Amino acid sequence: MFKVLGSMLSYDFMIRAIIVGSLVSLCSTLLGTSLVLKRYSMIGDGLSHVGFAALAIAYALQLAPMSVSIPICVIAAFFLLQLEENSKIKGDAATALLCSGALAVGVMTISLTTGMNTDVCNYMFGSILAISPSDMRLSVILSVVVLFLYIFFYPRIFAVTFDENFAKASGTNTRFYNMVLALLTSITIVLGMRMMGTLLISSLIVFPSITAMRVCKNFLGTIILASILSLFGFFVGMTLSFLYRIPTGASIVVIDIVLFFLFCAIEAMRNRKG
Repeated sequence: MFKVLGSMLSYDFMIRAIIVGSLVSLCSTLLGTSLVLKRYSMIGDGLSHVGFAALAIAYALQLAPMSVSIPICVIAAFFLLQLEENSKIKGDAATALLCSGALAVGVMTISLTTGMNTDVCNYMFGSILAISPSDMRLSVILSVVVLFLYIFFYPRIFAVTFDENFAKASGTNTRFYNMVLALLTSITIVLGMRMMGTLLISSLIVFPSITAMRVCKNFLGTIILASILSLFGFFVGMTLSFLYRIPTGASIVVIDIVLFFLFCAIEAMRNRKG
């Protein structure tokens, strides 16, 4: 095990991948717990498809991918919240509308301009090993900002997550904190697309949280266990990817699935004893 770890750390691209992957996994898990409890878990799919369209446009205009994707995903997240609150189009219908529309725009843009080149494929299917030093610096800065803001707003996010109506009645500006949650999720989605790809990033948000919920009955305990499971799944997935040359994103998701079923079994055994 230590020999494998030493081999992995002997490559600069692996060090960059581990640093960025660990931070993105942690951010995804913290936000994922709130999103799952608020039944917004599919927002990851919607925003990832928007991110793909933004990347296609960025490549067509020869602009920096992240500088285009982040603001567009933030706008899309606010648009989804607006639909949730003030429109007849609700929940999964709004997300499906955004997914299909954004994917169509992305595919059309690619077909009319650059074609499906390597960079676009990396963002679509994930290629954490292709992270450049500049990507790493930007990802670390934004991940630290997301973690800081989540911790800073934690009491309000907790209140809005569990009982939004009570929070609103007690004077909390629930709309503002929902927007904070949407903003942090948008940034995390864009950062995670390089690691997991647009097709798998939502799994990084959902799986650790729903796995931890099998055995934890309080919010803080769920967050802590989900964070541990997310980091464990990332490191094991990275190791398998390094040893067997399989896609990193897919490896991480498979490990997360195994952990989910393992914790489901633990929950079933606990209920049987109880």
